[in-house]
Amino acid sequence: MMTAAPSTNGSDGRDHHGRFVQGNPGGPGNPLGPAIARLRAELVKAVTPADVRAIARALIRRARDGDTLATRILFGYVLGRPVEYDVLTRIEALEAELEAKGGAA
Repeated sequence: MMTAAPSTNGSDGRDHHGRFVQGNPGGPGNPLGPAIARLRAELVKAVTPADVRAIARALIRRARDGDTLATRILFGYVLGRPVEYDVLTRIEALEAELEAKGGAA
């Protein structure tokens, strides 16, 4: 078993506030990261715009046929994540407040 060399920045590379100090080497990162990056690059090279169009048409067809997962995927990418109602309520309240103050923008 390999152990890490002791940090020169205290016992764990952090200051007395718990923040990382300058020179802290950080963690090793994801050991599979470079391999995944190479695979993604190959996938991007292999997929053509025609492939994307065909896949999109198939997804749309499945959504129209009632496939709820296809509908969620399609709407998730086309429309984005739904905004929570609470956020909209707060925005409307702030807009009303601004309007009451004379429409400052």
